[in-house]
This record gives sequence, structure tokens and C-alpha cells, in this order.
Amino acid sequence: MPAAHILVIESTPAIQELIALNLGMAGHQISRASDAESAMLMLEDSLPDLVLLDWNLPGQSGLSLVRRLRAQSRTRSLPIMMVTARCGEPDKIMALEAGADDYMTKPFSPREMVARVHCLLRRWLHVSAAEAPVQLAGLRLDPCTQRVTAGSRELALGRVEFKLLNFLMSHPERVHTRAQLLDQVWGSAVYLDERTVDTHVGRLRSALQPSGYQQRIETVRGSGYRFVAAQA
Repeated sequence: MPAAHILVIESTPAIQELIALNLGMAGHQISRASDAESAMLMLEDSLPDLVLLDWNLPGQSGLSLVRRLRAQSRTRSLPIMMVTARCGEPDKIMALEAGADDYMTKPFSPREMVARVHCLLRRWLHVSAAEAPVQLAGLRLDPCTQRVTAGSRELALGRVEFKLLNFLMSHPERVHTRAQLLDQVWGSAVYLDERTVDTHVGRLRSALQPSGYQQRIETVRGSGYRFVAAQA
């Protein structure tokens, strides 16, 4: 597991030290805060890779802080793990529905805490990689903002055309059959005629036409389609 920057928000000094010590021994960089407002100031300065916080903070509660972070675009996708003495099922459900990614009750095993932090970081790294912008031949696609741009020009794509272009650009030069595209773009549980792919490829080309990138979506006779990254 690569070293991560983790913000520990815990008002009890002994527990804060225990968490920081064990995560530090696991190779992570630790920042500390004892209340929500101090934590927000630190988050405004720089974003960590993960936030670990208690529910029962002085002033604003940890639950309110989770909701506050999820309401802001800058921190909406920040991984959050709650470590708290509140062990009732309604509390866990409330925290998860508010936006916490994981929930661990006190007292806890330090080894389990570190393992669960690593699990959450792995999940986040996987999602982040999947949501990273794709840029090829001057065309840029951003899964997070759902925008496609060619230079300074923003192109208007429908939802399906966006997913289709995202998949093709993520696997450039490879030929994908209509069946493969149906599975990857529409999902294996959706049963559609393969001609549906041709229809949406046509719409995608029309959307790309103002920028001249429609020629990058190439038909391979008898096989399927591919995104051509290299200049002819």
C-alpha cells in the first residue's frame, strides 16, 4: 500500500495518539485535529487522501462534518472513515447514509483499524483511476465533470455517447465488437440488438463532427469499432 496522507479528527488525546501512532508505523503521513472547525481549516489548506474521524467532537459533531464535506464539490469524494463509541445499528446507518465510507466502533483493534484504512484506500485508488481524465490526440474526456473538449471547444454528448467514447478512448486502437460494446457500455444485464451500437456510434460521430474528431471513430468491417489515436 503506497503511503497516504491521513487526517485524524479525534478529540480524545490518548485515542488520537493511538490512531496516529499505528497509522504512522504503517508508513502514512498523519495530520491531526481535535474538532471540526480546526479540521475544516486544514482541509481548506490541502486535501488528505483519507479522513478518519470521531462522531462525538466538541462543537460540530462528526456526523455534521461528514454531511458538510459531502455537500462541497471539493471534498465530495474524499474517503471518510468514522471511528466512534456509538455502536448501535441506527447510528451506523445514519453515518453511512450521511456519506461515511466505513464505520468502526471503539474499542478497536489497531491492526484491524490499519487493515480497514488500507482497504478503503485501495477502493478509493481504484475509483480514482477509473475517473481520471482521458486525453488522446487533443481530445479530452473527464468522467468526473462529464465534459468532452477539443482544444477550447466543449462538445455536447448524450449520456450513452459519453460512455461509449469513454470506453473507446480508454482502450485506443483496439477493435471492439458490437457485443463487447453492448456489454461494456450498456451492461451485461441489458439485452439489446447489436444495431443499437451502430445507432449510437452514428450519434457520437455527429457530436464529434464540429471538432473534426468523428474520423477517429473507425469502423472495422466485419469486426466492430475502434478509436484511432495515431495520425494516419
